[in-house]
Amino acid sequence: MPLSEPITNDDGYRPASFLSRVVATALFTGYVPWASGTFGTLVGLLVLLIPGAEQPLVLGALILLATALGVPAAAAVARAEGNRLTRTAAATKMALQPGQHSAPDPSIVVIDEVVGIWISLFLIPKTLPAYLLGFIVFRAMDIVKPQPARALERFPNGWGIMLDDIVAGLYANITLRVLLWGIGILLTALAS
Repeated sequence: MPLSEPITNDDGYRPASFLSRVVATALFTGYVPWASGTFGTLVGLLVLLIPGAEQPLVLGALILLATALGVPAAAAVARAEGNRLTRTAAATKMALQPGQHSAPDPSIVVIDEVVGIWISLFLIPKTLPAYLLGFIVFRAMDIVKPQPARALERFPNGWGIMLDDIVAGLYANITLRVLLWGIGILLTALAS
């Protein structure tokens, strides 16, 4: 089943397929009307609570699969949302700019947050404090988007949507490791 349907109507609008919407919105989590990125991150975190999901081979495969499916799905949904919003009078915020091939990252696309939190927690001990701290650190990195994450948003065809969160996840993983190391040293010093 293709991730995007080649069907267009008279005005050129191409809807995203059902499968594209399922993937891009992380099982429709992206349709939560507020803080959809946070809810998408929560879905990714909940998947990691499944026994064995945190194992490096399993999590690595999940990251690769979600990225491979997420790029075209995010592109299809962004394109459909951009076209849909362009057709409405109140949509100036999301309208495609001249020369732009796809819409900016619409809030309903949250597969990038799912992949980002998985990268953030890759090879991190599966403990409640570490995962909660990882959730907070990833959300902060996703919002701040330190370079080159912000620059990667410009990549076309769903890559920009995914790459900025992949980089935010890498930054979060490094930051989380440093924080956990520092907390470990502090707790050791307090215990002696």
